[in-house]
Amino acid sequence: MSQNVTASAHGGLTLRSDPWWALPLTVVVFLGSFIVYSTWAAFQNAHYYVPPYLSPFYSPCISKSCLHLTFGWGLPEFSLPIIGIVSPAFLILAGPGFFRLTCYYYRKAYYRSFWLAPMACAVRDRSGYSGETRFPLILQNLHRYTWYVAVFFIVVLTWDALLAFRFPDGFGIGVGTIVMWINVILLAAYTFSCHSCRHVCGGVLDVFSKAPARYRLWRFITRLNERHPVYAWLSLFFVGFTDLYIRLVSMGIIRDWRIL
Repeated sequence: MSQNVTASAHGGLTLRSDPWWALPLTVVVFLGSFIVYSTWAAFQNAHYYVPPYLSPFYSPCISKSCLHLTFGWGLPEFSLPIIGIVSPAFLILAGPGFFRLTCYYYRKAYYRSFWLAPMACAVRDRSGYSGETRFPLILQNLHRYTWYVAVFFIVVLTWDALLAFRFPDGFGIGVGTIVMWINVILLAAYTFSCHSCRHVCGGVLDVFSKAPARYRLWRFITRLNERHPVYAWLSLFFVGFTDLYIRLVSMGIIRDWRIL
């Protein structure tokens, strides 16, 4: 009786009586909030650098107007009608953003939460999802290539984290230094626990006994891969938190405590 009532209450979507809608709703709230915040932060084009901290949203800093030029040189800015000068953050967020957009785990998360395809197991699909063989979803197959782009950004962010020890008055450690290193570690854990990384390390081998070193690496990445969803959410939250922390310090709203 209770199952029939539940099914009727949800328009015949399912006979499940548990709160199956809680997870999709949580994904919409948290992932949607990150998208809104990161887009807003990219439009600001300000308060992304306070010595020696550079926001990961603006790294590498490649525009001539950047307050901190990562490679010592800057590219000319370009502008669009009405919008004006385009923030370099949009160019930077595109690489890691497409890596996450095409991620196998994130596909599951936003297909179910935003597209309702389906919202949960044993819940009727309302999206008309027909696979990833046609445009634009066929672009999801580029994920294995976007992994290399993500690795490049890990290298750049690691360099930024090293520079976070170099204060204007010399070597030091601040709360921001620790924040930046936690951010790099979580992003690296997410990137290197990716299914594409697992494939690169050992997925192409036919006989593991002929490549024992790669087999051991593949086993290690496989263990990381088991926690890939956890790293996906932790790294997403912390990259946003890192930008927020540096932004608030730059604006003078909070103070960065020096530990050393």
